[in-house]
Amino acid sequence: MDPAALSSLTPEQKQAVMAQAQGQANQQIMASMVESMTVRCFDKCVGTSGDRLDSKEQYCLASCQDRYLDVRKAVGESLEKRQSTM
Repeated sequence: MDPAALSSLTPEQKQAVMAQAQGQANQQIMASMVESMTVRCFDKCVGTSGDRLDSKEQYCLASCQDRYLDVRKAVGESLEKRQSTM
């Protein structure tokens, strides 16, 4: 949206535009995170065993994803804490 069009919006409309932009940014961040997690965990856990995962690979993938999400959560909480103290 160009600046001239943005300046003609009501405060409620501006807030809606910002919320939509934030939602789109969050979707892109989540998609990037899922892609990164998938690549890292797959490369770490899966060999060239064929078209099915064995139980060891399945367990490794589940554990890797859990650790990845735990770390992302901890980093996010740490960043929020730092921002709230500024």
